[in-house]
Amino acid sequence: MRHYTGIDKFIHSFDQALRSLVPGTTSAQRENPGNTVETKLAVSEARHVAGLMRVNHSGEVCAQALYHGQALTAKLPNVRREMEQAAIEEQDHLAWCEDRLKELDSHTSLLNPVWYGLSFGMGAIAGIAGDKYSLGFVAETERQVSLHLEHHISQLPEQDDRSRKILVQMNEDELHHRDTALKAGGVDLPVPVRLTMTAISKLMTKTSYYI
Repeated sequence: MRHYTGIDKFIHSFDQALRSLVPGTTSAQRENPGNTVETKLAVSEARHVAGLMRVNHSGEVCAQALYHGQALTAKLPNVRREMEQAAIEEQDHLAWCEDRLKELDSHTSLLNPVWYGLSFGMGAIAGIAGDKYSLGFVAETERQVSLHLEHHISQLPEQDDRSRKILVQMNEDELHHRDTALKAGGVDLPVPVRLTMTAISKLMTKTSYYI
């Protein structure tokens, strides 16, 4: 088995960051759920949906960074593999959100590098703290992401089945990742950590909607 040096890991992490942050570099392994329906929106509706999808895309960037950071520092090989596999599955979400933003003639958030850096650092720290906390971090992240997705689904225009199908599938995946992390031994995080995660999430939501 090949032994990876610190430089190898750095290059791999840098490549992962670019794939998460540069639009068009991530491709989905599954078909976009929204491709089965057509949707027509008014200009104001399209602008609102674009804001929601931009927030969701930023959330997926955060998830990618979280998994990448944890995979870098996770102690047990099986936990590291879980983090890497979850990141691969989340790539579908990135690609789907990007596709929808392009259809809406909009763009991803300019603040994504900031969110990636913060999330990568938090993920790496969680991995250093121990695998049970690392998995607990995943479970809490996916719980919060699911709450955002459910809220956004309720805010979509009634006729926007295209966006709705994407967000519903994303929510199902997030809940699956949460359950997997808990079954693998994830524990509840301390209240201050959960509150910090919530505060960062709210900041990301309020800014990425517009920027």
